[in-house]
Amino acid sequence: MPEKTLSIFERYLTLWVLLCISAGILLGKVAPGVANTLNDLSIYQVSIPIAVCLFFMMYPIMVKIDFAHVLKSAKTPKPVLLTLFINWAIKPFSMFAISYFFLGYLFRGFLPGTEVLANGEEVELWRSYIAGTILLGIAPCTAMVLMWGHLAKGNDGLTLVMVAINSLMMLFLYGPLGGLLLNINSMPVPWQTMVLSVAVYVALPLVAGYFSRKIIINHKGIEWFNEYFLRWLTPVSITALLVTLILLFSFKGDVIVSNPLTILWISIPLIIQTLLIFSLGYFVLSRWLKLSYCDAAPVSLIGASNHFEVAIATAVILFGLSSGAALATVVGVLIEVPLMLMLVSWCKRSRHLFND
Repeated sequence: MPEKTLSIFERYLTLWVLLCISAGILLGKVAPGVANTLNDLSIYQVSIPIAVCLFFMMYPIMVKIDFAHVLKSAKTPKPVLLTLFINWAIKPFSMFAISYFFLGYLFRGFLPGTEVLANGEEVELWRSYIAGTILLGIAPCTAMVLMWGHLAKGNDGLTLVMVAINSLMMLFLYGPLGGLLLNINSMPVPWQTMVLSVAVYVALPLVAGYFSRKIIINHKGIEWFNEYFLRWLTPVSITALLVTLILLFSFKGDVIVSNPLTILWISIPLIIQTLLIFSLGYFVLSRWLKLSYCDAAPVSLIGASNHFEVAIATAVILFGLSSGAALATVVGVLIEVPLMLMLVSWCKRSRHLFND
């Protein structure tokens, strides 16, 4: 069957993303009261407005998943093991090495000054920026990667399995890895934030999608579900993504506008890290293991993306809202969406490299 024509949302998604990022920064700059009021609506530092948007972003993806395929995907160990290897054995350490080389050595002269952290300790700013990149590097994405895998036409069921496993691994490895790489005696981990994030971003839309799919198919049939319900639902996910971006950048618009050059220096190692991890997973390891495209795409996109909500919350708890670490995690949000859209495009254009 011929591939369906892209909707106006999908065809010009990059343009919509850039417009929403600009709108969010502008809103945060000209109407900070609105952004602050929305940002204050949170539980354990999980923003309620963003949580609502992420639910509507995830639900249309979850409801399309045939869970019989999820069980089948769980029985294929190679892509799952590769995801764990990339996210926990390579990515944290490559992020530390790359950020230290650029921010602690190459760009150090452009990042002068010190800051007082939330605990009263004074540190050099470049060290604080590195701390923020580390918190991004040890937080594999467990929410928006479902969107990236879906746009790349990967195996949604496998993506869901790997997201669930990474969510569990975060509970056990985020604290120890952070403590090791930040070189401190212990690192307080926002467990409530992590648990609530996973519940809102993954578990709630998963349960809602599973039961509503069963009810609709039982009452209307699979044909009505595919031809009518999903067609109506398709724009909802992308619209929720765009609203999420406006909210995210409205919260941090003033920080971004007031630190343009610092953001440039921080973004360079983050971009290099993203491209390196994606290339390693997609062009090297996935092909070496002879994975299909539908498995290779989500494996590589999960490795390239970050759970920036948890990284931002951890940076704020550890170092303070105005810290360099918090700023570095915000830069991660700023560059991730355009980068991930580019990587999704790379995936679709290079599908011929894999034997599906």
